[in-house]
Amino acid sequence: MRLLFYLVILPISSMPTWLLYRLSDVMYVVMYLLIGYRQRVVRTNIENSFPDFSKQQCRQIERTFYVHFCDLIVESIKAFTISKSEVKKRFTHRDPEILETYFKRGQHVTLVGGHYGNWELFAVSIGMDILHQPVALYTPLANAFMNTKILASRSRYGLWMKNYSQVKQLVEADGEKPMAVIFGSDQCPKRTQQPYWLEFLNQETGVQFGTEKFARDYNTPVIYGVIHRLKRGHYQTEYRLICEEPNEMPHGSITELHTQHLEADIKANPPFWLWSHKRWKRKRKDFEARETLQVG
Repeated sequence: MRLLFYLVILPISSMPTWLLYRLSDVMYVVMYLLIGYRQRVVRTNIENSFPDFSKQQCRQIERTFYVHFCDLIVESIKAFTISKSEVKKRFTHRDPEILETYFKRGQHVTLVGGHYGNWELFAVSIGMDILHQPVALYTPLANAFMNTKILASRSRYGLWMKNYSQVKQLVEADGEKPMAVIFGSDQCPKRTQQPYWLEFLNQETGVQFGTEKFARDYNTPVIYGVIHRLKRGHYQTEYRLICEEPNEMPHGSITELHTQHLEADIKANPPFWLWSHKRWKRKRKDFEARETLQVG
């Protein structure tokens, strides 16, 4: 991985943006038209999510997704060397006043979103654009070298990358600066988790409950963020308040609300969600079988 990073990734990252997008165009031909990278997964996810769409409509979403996906790859590589001025030109934050209200009160907040738009540029930019100390939860990569490089890339302009235990320690330590703790809510839950089941994109879906649990445990306002693609290489995060008092909300309602927001954004502009993720690979029966074994 060291050779790959220094001989391939860094030289690509140093390319001018216009050349990166020419590379993305070539990648689209290779990944989609020639080898069909995860095409079966993408196609199945789209068709199951939009059962009323014609085959032609689904294929159009599919093609546009792959164009965006290849852009996302080169933009993520660019993040290793991107300057502050370039980040500010390409990524903006809409309505940050929603967050500022709670910062002035000295309150931590819970931020939740999905893999929509460009979350890598969001990670690089957020430390420059909000008053809270942003803290993103992450699971370390198996490769220690790449894990170190990606952590450095994402955190170079102010974001902290921590695991769940570390975040809890930071919150409970009650430091001087309020934190914005960031959750990605749309990945397939692990077998060790107890997901919350609901209807998402016309399919029964297990949603990770960590966002709601954290907000209730520490009584933080919950704010949903969606990353809009404005044009090629330019994005903007929009923030929406989910709730101010999580412990006054019925059980599951926070999870349902932020999932409904994500679903609405995907339906409004489908190609920019991560359709190549095996989101529905685990069914309710997989978790029920594990519970039965534990009881037995």
